Amino acid sequence: MAGTIDARLEELGITLPEAAAPAANYVPYVRSGNLLFVSGNLPFTPDGILNPGTVGGDVSVEQAQDAARQVGLNLIAQAKAACDGDLDRIVRCVKLGGFVNCVDGFTQQPQVVNGCSDLMVEVFGDKGRHARFAVGTNALPLGTCVEIDAIFEVA
Repeated sequence: MAGTIDARLEELGITLPEAAAPAANYVPYVRSGNLLFVSGNLPFTPDGILNPGTVGGDVSVEQAQDAARQVGLNLIAQAKAACDGDLDRIVRCVKLGGFVNCVDGFTQQPQVVNGCSDLMVEVFGDKGRHARFAVGTNALPLGTCVEIDAIFEVA
């Protein structure tokens, strides 16, 4: 039934942002067969990057989780654009790849990326359950605390 995911977003009180244009020499997504590869996204909001900085330093785990959730919204917005506005074409979220800008010795990268993972399950239900990785790094573009990419299966 068309509009099921849009109805779920409305039920959750979620308004997706506009799909952002790429910030460098890449495309926001590529479809290959039934797979949709969405480029790494940052936690952009209309006010700029949400909670920039280093997790375990000037950014708390909770703030980073909020940023990861915002990245998830941005990823879903890109997927919606790739599916000509029809999120019901998403068969499943296959994989997320998360990078966390963190201090040396920080080990809670999985908890940070859960902000995005939890959103995928909230929105897509069992179709949102996915494989993933979550790793730490010493820097990310524009000083963001998290960057995540996604692979979706589409109909």
